[in-house]
Amino acid sequence: MPLTNGDVATSNPQLAPGHKLIDHRNALDFFENEYNHQDGLDVQTLLDSKSHGGLTYNDFLVLPGYIGFPASEVALDTPVTKRISLKTPLLSSPMDTVTEHSMAIHMALLGGLGVIHHNCSAEDQAEMVRKVKRFENGFILDPVVLSPDTTVSEAKQLKDKWGFGGFPVTENGTLRSKLIGMITTRDIQFHPTPNDLVTHVMSTDLVTAPSGTTLAEANAVLSKSKKGKLPIVDSSHNLISLLSRSDLMKNLHYPLASKLPHSKQLICAAAIGTRPEDKDRLTKLAEAGLDVVILDSSQGNSIFQVEMIKYIKDKYPGLDVIGGNVVTVAQAANLIAAGVDGLRIGMGSGSACITQEVMAVGRPQAASVFNVSSFAARFGVPCIADGGIQNVGHIVKGLALGASTVMMGGLLAGTTESPGNYFVSREGQLVKAYRGMGSIDAMEDKKAGSAAKGVQKSDAGKARYFSEGDRLLVAQGVSGSVLDRGSVTKFVPYLLAGLQHSLQDIGMKSLTALREGVRDGTVRFELRTVSAQAEGNVHGLHSFDKKLYS
Repeated sequence: MPLTNGDVATSNPQLAPGHKLIDHRNALDFFENEYNHQDGLDVQTLLDSKSHGGLTYNDFLVLPGYIGFPASEVALDTPVTKRISLKTPLLSSPMDTVTEHSMAIHMALLGGLGVIHHNCSAEDQAEMVRKVKRFENGFILDPVVLSPDTTVSEAKQLKDKWGFGGFPVTENGTLRSKLIGMITTRDIQFHPTPNDLVTHVMSTDLVTAPSGTTLAEANAVLSKSKKGKLPIVDSSHNLISLLSRSDLMKNLHYPLASKLPHSKQLICAAAIGTRPEDKDRLTKLAEAGLDVVILDSSQGNSIFQVEMIKYIKDKYPGLDVIGGNVVTVAQAANLIAAGVDGLRIGMGSGSACITQEVMAVGRPQAASVFNVSSFAARFGVPCIADGGIQNVGHIVKGLALGASTVMMGGLLAGTTESPGNYFVSREGQLVKAYRGMGSIDAMEDKKAGSAAKGVQKSDAGKARYFSEGDRLLVAQGVSGSVLDRGSVTKFVPYLLAGLQHSLQDIGMKSLTALREGVRDGTVRFELRTVSAQAEGNVHGLHSFDKKLYS
């Protein structure tokens, strides 16, 4: 008796009526040579504003490719300026509730970059830059040196100021004078007499290395010794430089750290405005060791920014300048012509920004990133996708559309390393304060600048939105709070692992390959309807726990 259900040979269903069946072994050959249809859209068709309007990250998806490698092999190296590359494409925003020295240090250790905000005095900002630059070193060429007349109390104060307690002691209290001992935290921590001189408690049994020792050789000596510091001395036993065991351990724990090749110090970036007084601020930052300066403006295409770019490139040729913010090719062209080393893209797309709503000016972020980065790439200028990043998928999309790096504000504001204190919300959740730099709270902040009595102080919030001198402030941002995200030392690795797995799904082994694949049409995209967006999120469950990583 023939089977009428499930017997293909008998029922003979037609999957493609009118077409001759092809041997399955010829599928790839047929696809490559005869099948005249590609899935999805190329990037130019996707981002055609005349056909689809301005798109944001949620409006499209990247189509999967072929997986032929593990996610761990995906390389995330990328340029942030014309001269500086990072091991990971993540930056923290120069907002006063996101990035101070702690965030900048940890972002750099994890392979990214933290941009220190400027809603503070120039002196405070320069001090934060110094803390970043001193956190990790190869050879420390300007160590804090004590003299024999320094007291234990003064040594403790220096430890509190700099965050470390190992200091060399020389005859004259200066570099290149004779080394006579070392002070460590253990020597002074429980010493009962604070007025005693450090010569009474310092260690004199020192392990040193001669001048001319390479960094690798010095690290080998340090790793074999039980000392915390390795002084480098000349033939007369004069102190030349210093090497720290803690730096050796940081090299082991943070192999992706963003460091300068010659000094091994962490790369440090900071923001300034475009007013004349910002030139004095920049002088202090440059003296503190700044590597990258970001000109912080909501609308970067201004005479103020063009003149500031030219001034910086002339006076500080070794300092990389990132201009912005821009969202159009016309804006970008002016800044590129002025000499920027990088561009920051975004206007009104940040989670705490209401510029598009209030000012009716801006551009959807996906359209902005694609158009500006495509133009800037012709001149070798890397671009930062700044704003609109809510999850790993948005990071991937920003990078796929041509950005070299992405900048995050609200996504990092709830971490341990961001400024501010945690508090419990009305719902009983642990949160941290977060505000846009265009919010009334930020523009009225009294931490920066000085002014005559009765006049509002000129700070970073007002300068960024060209609101200095305004009697009535118009908000372009809001104040609020964000949920606790724990430490960036766990959260950022989660973002990076997600990014690697996403590129694996797309079939690209590096960010460079991703950009090339988008450019030549290998990487394809698909528009998302409102129903598709709903389908792509959690649905149909009575309840669920959305735990992102463990």
